[in-house]
Amino acid sequence: MTSVAVCDASAVVAALLDGGPSGTWAARRLRHDRLVAPHLMPFEVANIIRRQELAGTIGRSEGEQAHADLLDLDVELWPHAAVARAAWGHRHNLSIYDASYVGLADELDAPLVTLDARIARSPGVRCAVETPPT
Repeated sequence: MTSVAVCDASAVVAALLDGGPSGTWAARRLRHDRLVAPHLMPFEVANIIRRQELAGTIGRSEGEQAHADLLDLDVELWPHAAVARAAWGHRHNLSIYDASYVGLADELDAPLVTLDARIARSPGVRCAVETPPT
């Protein structure tokens, strides 16, 4: 049986664009689970790809490929209404963007896969938070 994991934008960007240890970890970690995310995740990822392209960190063709790979990503997107209350409960310790991932992971009793170790240290986070090894 496939397990469920909530993937945040940092993990997806790393899997798409980072050939180093963090990207390798994210790609491996996201490969075998049924992925879920709040509906905002693809927009966040696309914006990060855009910023990296505009900054010259990645080239146009690399940005185009990363965006195409994002569109092909098999991830179940949950609407705002499904995670809004759980996210709102974390508003004092996390941005609502981060809280939407944590709230969804809480609701599904699933781990949150992220590169943001700060989330795991935030008060009130009940879900498992998986980050690359340091």
